[in-house]
This record gives sequence, structure tokens and C-alpha cells, in this order.
Amino acid sequence: MTARGFRFEVRATDGLARSGRISTPHGEIETPTFMPVATFGAVRGISPDELAAAGAQILLSNTYHLHERPGEDTIEALGGLHGFTGWSGPWLTDSGGFQVTSLSDRARVDEDGVTFRSPLDGRRRTLTPETAIQIQEALGSDIAMVLDECIPIADRSAGAHDAQDAAGRTDPRELERAMQRTLRWAERSQKARRRESQAVFAIVQGGASETLRSWSAEATAELDFDGYAHGGLGLGESREERRAAIEIANQALPSNRPRYLMGLGRPLDLLDGVAAGIDLFDCVVPTRNGRHGLLFTSAGTLRLRNAAFKRDEGPIDPKCDCPACRNHSRGYLHHLIRSGESLGRRLTALHNLTYYLNLLTRARCAIEVGGLATLHAEIEEIADRRL
Repeated sequence: MTARGFRFEVRATDGLARSGRISTPHGEIETPTFMPVATFGAVRGISPDELAAAGAQILLSNTYHLHERPGEDTIEALGGLHGFTGWSGPWLTDSGGFQVTSLSDRARVDEDGVTFRSPLDGRRRTLTPETAIQIQEALGSDIAMVLDECIPIADRSAGAHDAQDAAGRTDPRELERAMQRTLRWAERSQKARRRESQAVFAIVQGGASETLRSWSAEATAELDFDGYAHGGLGLGESREERRAAIEIANQALPSNRPRYLMGLGRPLDLLDGVAAGIDLFDCVVPTRNGRHGLLFTSAGTLRLRNAAFKRDEGPIDPKCDCPACRNHSRGYLHHLIRSGESLGRRLTALHNLTYYLNLLTRARCAIEVGGLATLHAEIEEIADRRL
């Protein structure tokens, strides 16, 4: 089943990198691009108009959390995510599969699906591949994700022994088991689809194993989804392992479908992904770090809470045109963050989102002129620079 009104075209390439356009029923998306995370239907403290002004083209929300509250029936009755939230552009909804990891102490996974003990009321809720699709169809997102099983690659926390050896490495047999189950769940998700205007993306798993990633990508591609995501990364593997895993999986994925790297990360992670042929990204890093005063700039990372900025008259970044940089000094924003004022957290989160969105715009332009390597080197040079 191919979604009605959904199309992807590659418009330029630079090595493995590509720029393109995704067409959806609610608008077009120029790729590569970053999707701000609106877990509960909103990017915390930032309005839809501000997101659009910053350059956001598509938002991401979470199926599990919206299912818990207010419930998909309520959202559907109020016009789906577009009518409910006021964001009229494209939406992507995660299936809730990541909660297998983030709520692992409250989750039980079996062949049927995932059963959670709610952190809100203690009630048990079960997501299956079929119900995850049904909920997302009710939410009315433009892109839905299949349910997958995500296993941390290297959890070295105390007591984490079940799927790891003595060195803290995930047991390859456990990774393969989860990868095969994700594939079976993808088949069930494909059969459960009813909404013709909603694209569905499958998810490649296999940890940092190049062999498992290749197997997963080949088998998942045969199921003929509208797009494909790389899941289970950014959970402990090295940068080199991640890049190799993505590149080998992309070799097996169809070039005429969008590719999405889930949950990554820092600016350099994004450029690494773009260079490997990724089209879509999401992560809470820019907004979460922004609210804590850790800001990304064209010269490096700025820790706004530091006393050195108390009387600094300059903007966060003189090359940025976001509301925080255009209207306020570092000294004022330092004061707001140190005082716990919500305005400060909102402005700094908006600055970081603007930086991320502008970075991907620069990447698109660089690909079109064959200059991605230059941009990549620039971001790598400042990646560890502290201001």
C-alpha cells in the first residue's frame, strides 16, 4: 500500500548526501531537515507561528504519550493533530517503540507487543503493531511509524546484565532477536493499514552490527514501505560505529524513499547523518539543552549560566537572527536562566531550534553546489569548542 498524496524526489546529490522534497497532504518538506519534538502535541513554550518563523517544516509527536492523554479519540474529534494543535503543516508520529527503552522498568515485551504500566495512574496499557497503527490513523499524522523493539547498545548502568556480557556489550543474539521481531511487527503493521492518506515508515534495527543492520535493511525494504528509519542508535555506540551502520543499511534501502535517523542528536551527528544519505532528523537535544542554558552557536557551544556572561552586552550569536539574538543580550538571558524565568527558557530553546533548522538549510544548499564536505569540516572544528 502506497500512501495517497505522499511523494519523495531527490533533487541533488553530493557523494552519499542528497537534498530532496517530500510531498504530503499537508505540505511539502525540503530535505534534509530537522523535526522539532512536540511530544505531547507542543514544543514546550514555543508557538506554532514561532516554529514556522524559525524554519520548521514538520513536527514530531509521540503516540504512546498522546494515547495516555488526552487519548486519540479526543484528538480525532478535535480535527486530528492539525486541528487540535494549530500546526497545519506535516506531522510525524513515533509509534511509542522508544518507550520500550525509556520506560523499560515499566514495560514488558512479548511477541504480541509492549505492555506498559502507566507512570500516570499505574494502569496497564498495551501497544501492538496493529493498535499503534490504529492510534496513529486516529491522530491523523502525515507519517506514522511502525512499532519496533529498541535495545540499548551498551547499557553500563548498575544492574544492567540481562542482555549484555561482562564488558557491557549487548549480546548479539539479543540484538538479532529484537531485529527479527521488529521485522515481524513491520509485516503486521503493513497489513493493519487502513488510512490511504497516511504514509508509514518501517524501522531498521540491529544495534551497531553491520551484519544485522544489512540484514534488517534488506528484509525491511522488501516490505515496500513509504519510507525507512534507522532506530536503536545513539544509545551507546561510537560515532564511527554509527556511521558505518547507517551507510551499510542505506545500501540496501531504496534510494527513492525518505530515510530518517531517529533521536540523533548533536549538530555534528546531523551532519554525519546527512553525509551518509539521511533526509529526516529529530531530537530533544536543542530544546532541552536550550532550557538549561547550553546554546549552540556558529563559534561553538556557549554555557549561558556561567558568571562570565553576567554583563555581556552581545547577542548569543551575532550570525543568528532568532528573537533571542535579535532582541536580547547574553547578560539579560543569563539573568533569566539563572532566575528560572520561563521567558529565558523559551527564548534559549527557540535559539537552539533556529540553529538546528538553519544548519540543515545550509546542508541543503551545500549539497546543491557540491560543498557539503566544507560545511561538515566547519561544524567538526567547532563541535568541542566551549565559549
